[in-house]
Amino acid sequence: MHDEPQAEASPWYAAGRLRAALRTAATSKDAATRARATARADRWRAVLDGMAGGELGVGSRTPVAGMPAWVTLEVVTGGFATGRLLAEQPLDEAETSRLAALPPGPGSTSRERLNFWYLSDAGQSELLAALAHDRYRIDLPEHAALAVIALLVDHGNVEAALDLLAEIGPFLSRLRFTPHLTERAVPTGTGVHLETVGAIRSGLRSSTPPAQIVAMRETLTLWDPLYDDLVALWAATVDGELPRLVDGDGTTRVEGGWPARRYPDDWAVRRAAWLARYVETVERAAVSSRHQHSKSNFSRLRRALAAAGDDGAGLSGRDVGWVRRALANTITRHGAPGSEARAALRAVQAVVAARPTHAALAHLVANRLDQFPAESGLPDLDRVVAAISRAEEPALSEDAPVPPSVVRKVSRALEAPVEELIARGVIGSGEVLATVLPQVTAPYVSAGIADPVLAGLHARTYSAFRRRRSLLLLDLEHQVSFDEVPWVAAVSGFRDRSSSSRPARQALTRSVLLALDSFPETILPNPLVRELGALASVADVRLALVDEVAADIFMGTFTTKWRTAARAASEGLHGSLYARYYDLPGPETWAAAPPPSGWARKARRRWGKETADDFATLCRTRAREAGAVGRSWSVAANGAVLEQSQILTTHNLAVLTFALDLEPTLRERAPELAERVFSWMLHAHAHLPDQHHAALQAVKNIAYGWRQAIYLLSFCDEPSQASAVRRLHDATATGNASQLRPVVDGLAHVLAGGRFDELGVAEGGTGRRLLGWSVGGHWLVPPRGA
Repeated sequence: MHDEPQAEASPWYAAGRLRAALRTAATSKDAATRARATARADRWRAVLDGMAGGELGVGSRTPVAGMPAWVTLEVVTGGFATGRLLAEQPLDEAETSRLAALPPGPGSTSRERLNFWYLSDAGQSELLAALAHDRYRIDLPEHAALAVIALLVDHGNVEAALDLLAEIGPFLSRLRFTPHLTERAVPTGTGVHLETVGAIRSGLRSSTPPAQIVAMRETLTLWDPLYDDLVALWAATVDGELPRLVDGDGTTRVEGGWPARRYPDDWAVRRAAWLARYVETVERAAVSSRHQHSKSNFSRLRRALAAAGDDGAGLSGRDVGWVRRALANTITRHGAPGSEARAALRAVQAVVAARPTHAALAHLVANRLDQFPAESGLPDLDRVVAAISRAEEPALSEDAPVPPSVVRKVSRALEAPVEELIARGVIGSGEVLATVLPQVTAPYVSAGIADPVLAGLHARTYSAFRRRRSLLLLDLEHQVSFDEVPWVAAVSGFRDRSSSSRPARQALTRSVLLALDSFPETILPNPLVRELGALASVADVRLALVDEVAADIFMGTFTTKWRTAARAASEGLHGSLYARYYDLPGPETWAAAPPPSGWARKARRRWGKETADDFATLCRTRAREAGAVGRSWSVAANGAVLEQSQILTTHNLAVLTFALDLEPTLRERAPELAERVFSWMLHAHAHLPDQHHAALQAVKNIAYGWRQAIYLLSFCDEPSQASAVRRLHDATATGNASQLRPVVDGLAHVLAGGRFDELGVAEGGTGRRLLGWSVGGHWLVPPRGA
């Protein structure tokens, strides 16, 4: 136990997100957007209510009162738990049918009765049959619990099964602990997918056309025909030529006959029929039309028709004048009723109106997906997104391509190797890569389990666990690990870790190189770091991998893991370009000191964890270059300290490079990767946002990418390094890019043997060291209002 005061997360962030969601829900013109914003607002309201009432302790790894760490929580942006338990679900249709067919049994709720039944001999037999034939899906880790109990009993480990049941027993009345049983086997293979076919299909079928498209189609199909008949009704009352607009002497005047001078015998009948059609059209229309504007020609003609009566007696002279003007407007612009000009216009508009909307085409693509299992990925993309034929949509005049937005959505279900999804742009960032990597790594995590059924269940549970959203944690807390889940721990004795270490190391190496090859300009995101850490554990490789810490929750200290990572960087990069550019301390700085004892050891522990005070002190000292002086608190000052922690550790690059023997591979690939980062950096700088805070964020990302490039350039030979600097000099010679010239000059200065002073300025030169954080404004971003 520790006696430090517990830090608490501020509710102001949650309050700001609630205000933003409510604003979107109130102002968006799109109904689907409003609905999503309303749901977000409900979740943020739950966060604030829970924090205010003491039910939520945001910042703890067990934020919901009375709930163990292994329970899967609903977590919103920023790592805030809402208090909702994701496995606390109402019975689905299949479960309801299953429960209805069962005889009465114990349990205080429907969920508990069903959970109890799956603990019976018959229920366990049903689970074992589904497991044996792969006819099940694990969406949340909790869904595997009773299946593990069934397998433990089947293997004769009754005592372990009872221990597990005792641990989850208090939650049987609330949480679903059973898999989703499927009619067909859920395939597993070497490919990965971002979303299942079923999820994409549901999304496509929920597509609705934008309100503007609905209004346009209703105008063309409902209101324009009604308008033409209205114009024809009034044109029939004109004595002489139909009115038209004539320009002359800088003015526009109406010429032609006057309406309301004669009324055909059937005019009253036609008038009554039109007014009835108008009422029907108003009721049928989903959105308001431009024709309904009070000053539109349509509205003026309609009001006059309603007031005229059967013989025009209800019209004043002013009314007739407005009718004449409205007729002149529409006839001049579109032609007289029945004319070739008006008919040609309506023919073109009819083609437009008959053209299927993107939403309609999305529904047709969803129909194509019906032939594939809902629980898996899509094996063939081309067939599903091929052009829509007239056989599928008779309204088409010719085959229509599937809209690009629909193709992008369907691509998220494509089952393919990770490399192919990256090449297609389906995986577009390290964060997205982290979401699919568990599908690749799960078999390695479970490879040491001899029983293929248990190994399959273990792998699917792992994939589900990796989909959990991370919590906001304070006080040096760490995220819940996979082995902390009780039903995972219960089968740990079935795993032979030695048999899986070699393939797991290969998978780890492949994953690291894949991330570097695909996204060299970005640091490894936390979800990916955690996935690499899980693989390293299976591979029996000790890695001091560190997370990116948010500046607004930084507690001012680091655990010893950061010190270990810094030592690996100093040792592996000693004398390199990276070490010279960032003035890395020598390996002797991190020479192992004897472990402290007594009060000294206690002083180096915070919240029960040993800290690296020398590392934290060095980070604070180096952060002075960014203007972080003294111990006054600010997000920018925290960010400057954290950036130095990333510089000293290379944010995992050195640890991974030297532990996995990646130097030969990096020497081969580094020149091309560094060049890609430099090109990305120049493009990002050329498109800095106008908004001040967004520009600061962009510059921070540019500096982090530059650091990645410096690391990669350190594995290039001197001619390649010099060539890279020459290209950068040329690229920053003129225009807006010249703002980056001090950065390039700083790199050239270091390559020539120079150094930076304590302010990050090249000694005896004009070059500058590029950092991402700066207290009091960044030299690459103009001040506010400038």
